[in-house]
Amino acid sequence: MRKKYEFFDHTADAKFKAYGKTLEEAFANSALATTAIMTEINKVKPVTIRNMHIEAKTKEALLYDFLEELLYYLDTEGFLLSNVKEIHIIKNEKYVLDVILEGDYAEKGYDVNTAIKAVTYNDMKIEEKENEVTIQVVHDI
Repeated sequence: MRKKYEFFDHTADAKFKAYGKTLEEAFANSALATTAIMTEINKVKPVTIRNMHIEAKTKEALLYDFLEELLYYLDTEGFLLSNVKEIHIIKNEKYVLDVILEGDYAEKGYDVNTAIKAVTYNDMKIEEKENEVTIQVVHDI
């Protein structure tokens, strides 16, 4: 099984690369990596569902808005992601993302060890090749 994401050393921030065969899979793995920065994601149970619909002019803006919305759910509801159940990205005049997330609430005893202050465009990259997508993100922690 190939890895979904990996972390890299970065001064005072959290940097990762997420991988997928498709853009959707790489976006999903970026969300998992983001959550893994904050908590032990393998312990989060999939007991509740959150839906997202996001539109943006570029793939990078779509990724930024997606991860920012994920952090918003954590900040406002205590929602921690455990799994990306379904994800679809289409391009018309804009990029459109529809996703179904599974997770649980931090108040149910999950340790949130690291706080992400913000998603950044700093060093953000989306590289698409045939059957291989790599996303690089740096979060301000």
